[in-house]
Amino acid sequence: MALKITIKGKVHGVGYRVKLINIALEYGIERFAVFNTFSNNKESVLVLIDAPKEVLEVFKERIKVEKPEKAIVEAIEVEEYHYVVPPIERCMQAFQMEHWGKAIPIMLNMVEKQDLMIQKLEETREDLGRKIDLTREELGKKIEMTREELGRKIDLTREELGKKIEMTREELGRKIEPISEKLEEMNTKLELLRSDFRNYLESNMKELNARISRIEDALRRAGLM
Repeated sequence: MALKITIKGKVHGVGYRVKLINIALEYGIERFAVFNTFSNNKESVLVLIDAPKEVLEVFKERIKVEKPEKAIVEAIEVEEYHYVVPPIERCMQAFQMEHWGKAIPIMLNMVEKQDLMIQKLEETREDLGRKIDLTREELGKKIEMTREELGRKIDLTREELGKKIEMTREELGRKIEPISEKLEEMNTKLELLRSDFRNYLESNMKELNARISRIEDALRRAGLM
């Protein structure tokens, strides 16, 4: 005996199909399909199920009282279905492919964002390098001018010359030190960003693998693998 069950309400994106597949697996239902659809512009979950009458009765009673936490059920409609219901394996394969289809673009987008971030950091590093080179060139010119000035003022006393040289050294130290600190700070931030992204990607991959493992465990329990 086959039935067509339509569950209406806030039922998309809340794990309703997973919930229904798990119930079907508990009772060893071999022919089962579930789809997200719309009925009169409202979210609906369409269930096709072919099983013995007593199993269908239990299934109907369970879906009346069990639902995902965030789902809002407005109505459940049940009617006889007079066509062939596909095997539950096909439903699970389609469901798994759908989730892979959603996950892959997200992962690719994350990789693209990482590449852009690394590119921007490299550009920032290159920009800092150019600024450092310009600063060194300017310092070189100032040092050269100081040497020429010292040459023109030979009549200055050694004490006066010593003071000017010392002032020049301190000025150069103050200009170079902040630039070195900024470069070190940028390198630290770059390493932190790479580490955070690597941890985020590993966490998402672990969660994805865990979901796949749960589905595979369910298939094994159902004797489908």
